[in-house]
Amino acid sequence: MKYLFPLIFVTAPAFADPATIEVVKAQKSGSTWRFDVTLSHPDTGWDHYADGWRIETLDGQVLGTRTLAHPHVNEQPFTRALSSVNIPPEITEILIRASCNVDGWDDHTFAVKLTE
Repeated sequence: MKYLFPLIFVTAPAFADPATIEVVKAQKSGSTWRFDVTLSHPDTGWDHYADGWRIETLDGQVLGTRTLAHPHVNEQPFTRALSSVNIPPEITEILIRASCNVDGWDDHTFAVKLTE
């Protein structure tokens, strides 16, 4: 007699690698700033990719967000810019925080001192 047993697959929760901010270039132009951010992430395609980065004050106020609209599987690391960011003159240091579509906004930040 043959017995058929149903197969049960249990999956562990996904622990994705966060996006890593490699380099940040900040440049003032008139009264606004331009940020060029280079980041790396083990993008696997639409199911898991770095989907943005943002500029924050030290107390967490978001000053600008750069959305990344598609995976960069074959382009690692990669650089994307955000222009016309208004930074109040009293702010001399900002934080860059990256995001991926699996884990959301990373807990780690990249500090940048602003110099004209």
